Amino acid sequence: METEFEKNTWVINYSPENYNNHQFSLQDNIILSKGDKSVTWVNTYGLEYMDEFRRMVLENNLDDFLLRLLLNQKMGNKVIELEELLFVAARIVKTEHDSLESEQMFFVVAKDFIWCIQEKRGDHFDWIRQRIFENKGIIRKKRADYLLFFILETLITNYKDKYEESIEMENSMDIILKQEPTPEFMFEVEKKKSMLNEFKKASHGLRDIIIKLERVQMKGFHNKYSSELREQLNGLINDIDSDINELESQINLFFSIQGHRLNEVMKTLTIFSVIFIPLTFLAGIYGMNFENIPELRWPNGYFILLGLMLVVTVVSIIIFKRKKWF
Repeated sequence: METEFEKNTWVINYSPENYNNHQFSLQDNIILSKGDKSVTWVNTYGLEYMDEFRRMVLENNLDDFLLRLLLNQKMGNKVIELEELLFVAARIVKTEHDSLESEQMFFVVAKDFIWCIQEKRGDHFDWIRQRIFENKGIIRKKRADYLLFFILETLITNYKDKYEESIEMENSMDIILKQEPTPEFMFEVEKKKSMLNEFKKASHGLRDIIIKLERVQMKGFHNKYSSELREQLNGLINDIDSDINELESQINLFFSIQGHRLNEVMKTLTIFSVIFIPLTFLAGIYGMNFENIPELRWPNGYFILLGLMLVVTVVSIIIFKRKKWF
């Protein structure tokens, strides 16, 4: 009876002459190293099959330390050299989802096989499989280290494509200056910053793996491909850093302009207040209900007071203009 592990595992075995692609069988495909010029690529979706993992390790006489490594499903990014074996753990971003969920991936790499274990179903490796099936390029003439290079390059390319699709930096200052600092606007800003930092964190994690792969001295494993991957990641990280700096610069400019606008409003209100304070003072004095206010009996007192108010207003405006407060 077919197990859940077998339902979620596929195997491709290829050589320069031919290839086989089918669902995995513990009975027929458990031996990963064929002892010939072929390369075996096993892809498992799911981390919960520890009984099957143990059987795979024991049947292939692999280092049993692998079992302890596979038990740690929150390992992050690691590169560990074992006896004629390489263990790579990568915490990657699922670029096929807008939520940018992460998943743990494990790679067990020897000179003639790769066992790839993914936490969640779905990947972007179909183009690699197609190249194997159609015998395009030199992939079928190379060993497992070249296949690992292709897989890691695909992860980097997916990061680049998803990043370019997701990021929409607002370069038009007119659009920025028309925005208001509403809670919705601030939420969008924080969401964009979070997305940028998520890509940056994932890219740094992959770069750490590539740097460690460049130092690997395992027999049959060539790390010459790693330098190209490191250059691609450095370019992506530089782009992300540049966009983060641009976003922060635009945010600072936005709030600086908003602060300037507020200052201008407060300045205008202050000027009007200064002008009307003496007028209010005069109106307040002659609005008091005392009988002994001689000016109240002047025939032209009303017009004299209005004239005085006008003089005070004109003098205030002249002073403000000379001080260039307008």
